[in-house]
Amino acid sequence: MRRFDDAVARMLSRAEITERAATQGFPHFADQNTGEWTLSPDGNWTGGFWGGLLALGAATTGESRYAELAGDIARRLTVRASSETAFRGFLFFYGAGVAYLTGKSAPARESALAGARGLAASFNHDAGVIPLGVEAEEADAVGQGAANIDAVPGTVPLLAWAAAELHQPELTEIARRHAERHIEYCVRTDGSVCQSAAFDEGSGALVRRYTHKGLDDDSTWARAQAWAMLGFGQAARWVSPDFLDTALTVADWWLEHLPEDHIAPWDFDAKAPQDTSATAIAAASLLKLSVLAPDRTHYRERALAMVDALVTRFLTPVGEGDTRPAGILTGGCFDYRRDLATDNELVWGDYFLMESLLVLRGVIEATAL
Repeated sequence: MRRFDDAVARMLSRAEITERAATQGFPHFADQNTGEWTLSPDGNWTGGFWGGLLALGAATTGESRYAELAGDIARRLTVRASSETAFRGFLFFYGAGVAYLTGKSAPARESALAGARGLAASFNHDAGVIPLGVEAEEADAVGQGAANIDAVPGTVPLLAWAAAELHQPELTEIARRHAERHIEYCVRTDGSVCQSAAFDEGSGALVRRYTHKGLDDDSTWARAQAWAMLGFGQAARWVSPDFLDTALTVADWWLEHLPEDHIAPWDFDAKAPQDTSATAIAAASLLKLSVLAPDRTHYRERALAMVDALVTRFLTPVGEGDTRPAGILTGGCFDYRRDLATDNELVWGDYFLMESLLVLRGVIEATAL
């Protein structure tokens, strides 16, 4: 595991540079050649992963400065608790929940609880789902009658965790219903995942499936598949083991379609370019599922192969003569349809690679997050 120790050291050196660059915003995506970050002023849907990455830095080093920085990110995100977007699950589970679960940060706890309360307030009890919301960070087709799979990971464990902290079991029920609806909306009969859905606001009935970021409505956007693996795995861990079969189904589909080089394309029907961020999410998910379903021993083996491919072929420096800043996870594809950051460092890819590395090194438990 020496190469993984070295990878963590490189990523921490990259975090030091990122921290100095992100004093007036949140890292969003970066030029993989220069390392220059594009920042979001309010965190968009991605800012929480920066806080989570810092919290993981504290977990692996024991250094209080990482924990303090993570706590500061959690405080800065608290103003987003009432934002009308389902992606608050990403912001508050990763931007605050991770810091509390790994380091018992008091400010992170308060921020995470604020995020959970905000999400619960957005729950449509008639439809049985938290809608994307009018402020959801997608280019179009959002609002009170829209949903997508991205809103399951983070959201489900955040609500279930808050239910225990606040002794409010109704929050777990919201998490359960929200996850169940997304199985109906997004998981196809063959185990592939469609990113998005329109539903009837009064009954919750599915109106149509579509995609925000995939090749087309019938294709399988890699990040949608990875988010489903993560979200339903978290639902199995935090809400009910009844979700495990779905998590395994979507994970098996991923493994059956993953190319031999262990790196996913941005969309499984498009082949190129690749998306290292989707691969990192899937690796972290497989590590969780390998614990929840110990008979699937190949899950950990496949996750290890994916992480090894990311570290050896995409984490700078890649080979001799690579003079780029160390610790950049290259090859992330944010939004190919809109030609946005299609071959870049992506902050969530950084987070999930670091999480996977810490699990493989025994620093954290896979199912702790």
